[in-house]
Amino acid sequence: MKSLNKLFIFLVLVAFTAAHSQELTKSGTTAASFLKIGVGPRAVGMGGAFTATANDLSSMYWNPAGMAMNYNNEAFFNHVDWFADMKCDYAAIGSHLPGIGTVGAFVNVFSMDEMNVRTLEAPEGTGERFSAGGIAIGVNFARELTDNFSIGFNVKYISEHIWHMSATGFALDAGTMYKIPVLNELRIAASISNFGTKMKMTGRDILIVHAVNGTGGNYINTEIQLDSYDLPLMFRAGVAADVIKYGESRFTAAIDAIHPNDHYEAINCGGEYSWNDIIMVRAGYKSLFQKESEEGVTFGVGIHYRVMSAALLKVDYAYEDFGRLTSVHYFSFGVKF
Repeated sequence: MKSLNKLFIFLVLVAFTAAHSQELTKSGTTAASFLKIGVGPRAVGMGGAFTATANDLSSMYWNPAGMAMNYNNEAFFNHVDWFADMKCDYAAIGSHLPGIGTVGAFVNVFSMDEMNVRTLEAPEGTGERFSAGGIAIGVNFARELTDNFSIGFNVKYISEHIWHMSATGFALDAGTMYKIPVLNELRIAASISNFGTKMKMTGRDILIVHAVNGTGGNYINTEIQLDSYDLPLMFRAGVAADVIKYGESRFTAAIDAIHPNDHYEAINCGGEYSWNDIIMVRAGYKSLFQKESEEGVTFGVGIHYRVMSAALLKVDYAYEDFGRLTSVHYFSFGVKF
């Protein structure tokens, strides 16, 4: 038990130490940026303060250890209308195996409509079309090591593409959660996401053919040298508690400290009010104190309704204000059985 406590304390210290080590932003310097798009209207509606609250399938994104508290079979689908007609879809399944733990799998797809290929010679388009996007596919395992301490891990494959170019990588997510029997169960958690390989674009679009003068029409093939880029590594540490739990009412308050490897540190905070575990109302503020951020106020609602005692249907929505980038809408549908 002492070794488990040491592991948890170590992860928390790493997260907070990293949160004070970065002086300059490195925005736009990581690959697979779609991995930073939040998953689940419940979490987003609470301002992204979900590390210590995670207990559903979206836990695989925020804190893999939260899956250990999922004791049912569940399926989940999340859709995000991102900027400039871009879209992000996330689907996941999970199942509890008594005596072993909880296992899950997910796929995260980022896509956009096809666009015209334009060049200096043909600024209106060459008649060709190209697409761009990304995908992450992963599996999860989580387990309660004691009644109060949980751990969880994701292993995932990541790919991005644009026209005839693509890049691939692999990553690991890990998380812990510790429950303290005060304030209707105080929860302390930490997680690290997207710890993995660098990604580098390869494909035929980096090929350039040069004609060699005076050699009778000979040509030389050359390639543009591209760099490799880190994945968007994210440290999270959070605290949450059901500060009000009376009769059919419950109010959960949460706060997270975050440290990305490509931006400044920030605080996420939020809360969720639940009536009879059927109607949920959420609100929060994302990226508090973060320099040069467009994120801010979030809110959301959810309805969880049991059908004939056989399945629990969950429908959720969240809105996030992005300042000059207007707003983003999140939708999800889930079933627990």
